[in-house]
Amino acid sequence: MFGKRLNETRKSKGFTAQKMADLLSVSIRTYRHYESEHSFPSLETLVIIADILDVSTDYLLCRDDFLAKHVDVS
Repeated sequence: MFGKRLNETRKSKGFTAQKMADLLSVSIRTYRHYESEHSFPSLETLVIIADILDVSTDYLLCRDDFLAKHVDVS
């Protein structure tokens, strides 16, 4: 799920995979592995990805629905 969300978000923000790899200082192969879920970024890299794409880490980890159901904001 993470890889699909990452791919969709990246594309919606107008970034190429190469641009993301460059911004993260990783190879295109490493970045592609994140999107294909062959490997996952470190926590530090995940935070940087979220910042670049202007989304929360919870969103990238597909926890946005979970949080909406389980967090009382009153």
